[in-house]
Amino acid sequence: MNPYAPPSANRTAEADALAPYLTGIAFPLTLRFRVFTFAPRIDVIDATGKPVLHVRQKLFKLREHIEVFRDDSQQTRLCDIRANKVIDWSARYDFTDAWGGAIGAVARKGWRSIWKAHYDVFNPGEPAPEFAIREENPMAKFFDGLLGEVPILGLLTVWLFNPKYLASRGDQGMLRLTKKPAFLEGRFEIEQVQPVGPRETMNLILAFLMVAFLERRRG
Repeated sequence: MNPYAPPSANRTAEADALAPYLTGIAFPLTLRFRVFTFAPRIDVIDATGKPVLHVRQKLFKLREHIEVFRDDSQQTRLCDIRANKVIDWSARYDFTDAWGGAIGAVARKGWRSIWKAHYDVFNPGEPAPEFAIREENPMAKFFDGLLGEVPILGLLTVWLFNPKYLASRGDQGMLRLTKKPAFLEGRFEIEQVQPVGPRETMNLILAFLMVAFLERRRG
């Protein structure tokens, strides 16, 4: 089954079933990493304090697999994120909903991301990326790497050097991910720059979740 093939007609209602879970969410969204857990987890909370998503990375998988639930009860699974390769710098991560419909995908631009992180985000059935996610302040990564291992100074990098990533369609910014200062946890914030449709919003949120997983040690 090709997850990027256009959904068949009998899947239309199922594909739209994701929209109610995004209706009424208030930006900015806060992503909070649970650091004292065996498997990496993220809680996504909106500006009113309402839980939006609960994200859990599955361990002992040759290909990365991340499950996305409605909340931390893990009773309602909404999405899955799966890598298309086994531990690869340029792996592509495919997003599917719990009803089998394709949401999109994100792919890191390999060696181009060493200095300045760059990811492409794809809508279902489109060979060309619809969005690009680019690191806005790569110097933050440079100084974090330079000072992060220095005693005392390393603690200050948490507050001084926090990367930002802008998701754009062409020259127009849509959503922004920012690493926020925090001790004893990882914290990111997603702010809305321009409104996006529900399914593309989920596509970008999932893309930012992968960026957070892959880039969380910076800043």
